[in-house]
Amino acid sequence: MNEANRVAVVTGSNRGLGKAIARGLAETGAHVVVTARTEEAANRAADELLADELSASGQQLDIADPASVARAMADVGYQYGRLDILVNNAGIAIDRGQAAASADIEKVRATLDTNIMGTWRCCTAAIPEMRKNGYGRIVNVTSHMGTFGEMGTGSVSYRVSKAGVNALTCILAAELKDDGILVNAASPGKVDTRLAYGKAKSTPDEAADTFVWLATLPSDGPSGGLFYQRRPLAW
Repeated sequence: MNEANRVAVVTGSNRGLGKAIARGLAETGAHVVVTARTEEAANRAADELLADELSASGQQLDIADPASVARAMADVGYQYGRLDILVNNAGIAIDRGQAAASADIEKVRATLDTNIMGTWRCCTAAIPEMRKNGYGRIVNVTSHMGTFGEMGTGSVSYRVSKAGVNALTCILAAELKDDGILVNAASPGKVDTRLAYGKAKSTPDEAADTFVWLATLPSDGPSGGLFYQRRPLAW
């Protein structure tokens, strides 16, 4: 099957990096399911791709809501008969500068529930659909801030959540190695989005390249890796 027949779900794809990834995948010929927390926002972003004669549709998806996740993945599988690609882009960063020793535990809870548990929910809902066709590509958006080499102070819950995403990536890759499903993570670096706090080094379109590459890997491509600008990055 070529990329023109693939069906991709990109979480949080109505703006920023997710929107750029969705467009990049649509340009490979895949049908992209654009998601957002509201149906209106998802459909509006999908309409932009449709206006450029790309294949897309909108789907409401709140990764912090288990029912929303289950419904969205099941709807995609039912409507298109397959779910080939999942890019876990949706996430939050709400504790900039916060230290672990004096953390706002409610912010920690919200961050972990969205960034790690939300990503995990999407994976467990999408994997059964991928297994039906013996093919899958899961790409998790992580961060340099979640790597042990750059683990430091500030944004503690964000760092811990992304370290969790990294661990989940490795575990799923090992579990799914015989199922035709490749699982990788990538850091976009400092991208010009609302999370960059004015310190961007690349545009969303530039950063999206690595995610589109990982989402369209051949069967002998890497799995269980962490990448930045298509190059391996130390955990």
